Amino acid sequence: MWLAESGGGNLLYTLAPFILMFAIFYFLLIRPQQKKQRQRGSMLNALKKGDKVVTVGGLHGTIAEISDDTVVIKVNDVTKLTFDRSSVNNVSARSNEKSEAGEA
Repeated sequence: MWLAESGGGNLLYTLAPFILMFAIFYFLLIRPQQKKQRQRGSMLNALKKGDKVVTVGGLHGTIAEISDDTVVIKVNDVTKLTFDRSSVNNVSARSNEKSEAGEA
């Protein structure tokens, strides 16, 4: 009732700071985070056998086998560890497709 008496212009002045704050949060926090998630998703989808990777826990190794949900990482000549695909943090070196074709 008191808003109707004070006029419609005051509502705009009341909401303007909230709209401005949301715009700032969107461009400084939400949008960059979405971009990082898209890049991470494309990196995880592009994983292939022979890539040198680093896991979230800091383990360095080479992908020996890969499936939809899991990755088997070869740490040395004997040790192979199985991880969730999402535990791969980054790819330190991509494998060469020519060398894989020569091995197969």
